[in-house]
Amino acid sequence: MKKLMTCSLALLVMVSVAFAGDEREVDRVKDAGDVMKEILNIPDDIPQDLLDKAECVVVLPSVKKGAFGVGGSYGRGVMICRSGQHYTGPWGAPALYALEGISIGFQLGGQATDFVLLVMNTKGAKSLLSSKVKLGADASAAAGPKGRTAEGATDIVMNAEILSYSRNKGLFAGISLEGSTLRSDGSANEKLYGRRLSATDIIRGGKVGIPASAKELVALLNTKSPKNRSDPTSLK
Repeated sequence: MKKLMTCSLALLVMVSVAFAGDEREVDRVKDAGDVMKEILNIPDDIPQDLLDKAECVVVLPSVKKGAFGVGGSYGRGVMICRSGQHYTGPWGAPALYALEGISIGFQLGGQATDFVLLVMNTKGAKSLLSSKVKLGADASAAAGPKGRTAEGATDIVMNAEILSYSRNKGLFAGISLEGSTLRSDGSANEKLYGRRLSATDIIRGGKVGIPASAKELVALLNTKSPKNRSDPTSLK
């Protein structure tokens, strides 16, 4: 009897831990949706013409200074892309991603910081989907411009594969994330979708539907930027 009770207790603990893990991933997706909603509802934050030319968006909510360091901890968030062979369809299911980098920690201050990254071409999207990417080396990156349009942005910004923004203490600005890395968070994706999947399976393979936790984020992007307005030749 005692042995049976011990086994039952151990099983209960395992189930509780697994459920807690699932809840964390669900909350992570919901938080990303909340951050994106707040940012897109301010017209002078991300220029509309840049959002309309982005193939994918990466949202990393509430990254704290202590989240970066030699120990290898990281900021967590989601990557979501337009569907279709040439990224011209509606926004699809998100994959969970991790941002890693020691130098970023010195820029964050003591408050939580939200990051939003726009992936501006298919080359950048393919890089992020296929492997761990070092920003500024494996993929060109620049601090994103603010305003209603991207007029006046430099050639470096306009030719970057990834444009990055941060929000800290209510202040929204472009920020350089060069030297940090982005990678698919495989274990988190497995917890969210209930099976082992690569980022490519989720975003390009059509192997999963949009989870309930992501419906608000997907609906928001489909409302705010329903059409990819990139030069069609750049999408092939």
